[in-house]
Amino acid sequence: MDLRVAELLREFELERIEVNLFRGESRDIGAPQVFGGQVLGQALMAAYATVESHDVHSLHAYFLRRGDFNAPIVYHVDRARDGHSFDARRVVAIQHGEQIFNLSASFQVREPGLEHQVPMPDVPPPEELTDDGTPPAAVLEQLPEKQRRMFEQQRPFEFRVVEPFDYVRPQQMAATQHVWLRAVGRLPDDEHLHRCLLAYVSDYSLLATAVRPHGTAYLSGQLIMASIDHAMWFHRSPRVDDWLLYSMDSPSASGARGFARGTLHSRDGRLIASTAQEGLIRVAKPQQ
Repeated sequence: MDLRVAELLREFELERIEVNLFRGESRDIGAPQVFGGQVLGQALMAAYATVESHDVHSLHAYFLRRGDFNAPIVYHVDRARDGHSFDARRVVAIQHGEQIFNLSASFQVREPGLEHQVPMPDVPPPEELTDDGTPPAAVLEQLPEKQRRMFEQQRPFEFRVVEPFDYVRPQQMAATQHVWLRAVGRLPDDEHLHRCLLAYVSDYSLLATAVRPHGTAYLSGQLIMASIDHAMWFHRSPRVDDWLLYSMDSPSASGARGFARGTLHSRDGRLIASTAQEGLIRVAKPQQ
């Protein structure tokens, strides 16, 4: 197994410390705080540990405080409802005695019903695109040390961007982007794990879509960006070790907040999930 995938899977091996209490470890990805997708995915994994035969179909989460990757995160699961068709869970993530995140998730037993979906956007296949996980060395040299360290970390996912963004000299672009993504190695055949990892990776790139129309070098430190909330709806079974097309757009930015939404299609065109996120986008004041 690829070492990056093995490390990712270890992040999702939560320790049960009480009936509804779990503990997770964090991985330093080069950012100043815990990656939001990690907390989202671990919280969903904790909720799954209290559900028997249902699959998550929707979740709504709020990021309250920055997470410290040097300390474990404790997840408390509230079993809000156990029903025949639907279960509901509320998860609170705690670190250093304070809530840093909370999640509400709904789980449903599998059943047939009406079906339709929007078609997958017509974009080049991933084989025609280059891996955009790490910018070229010439670009890395021009980035501030903090941002350079983040990009130099080995990632468990590979990304191929249809509309590349110039990190050093950004231009104003449409508030849309399409990114092919997949895990760098084969994953276990575990439906719950794939849904949790899909939640994890859905936090990549989404909020950055709201910056594209402004031609702002957000990696230069000019902008302060942080996720505020994240919502997700699961429509069909995912495989995150196969190519998925993440299509994102940002209808609005205002009040120091940006809003973005996305859809995830499988390689064969099935609509797998939909996402929405609002985040802080604050222009940093120039130093005097």
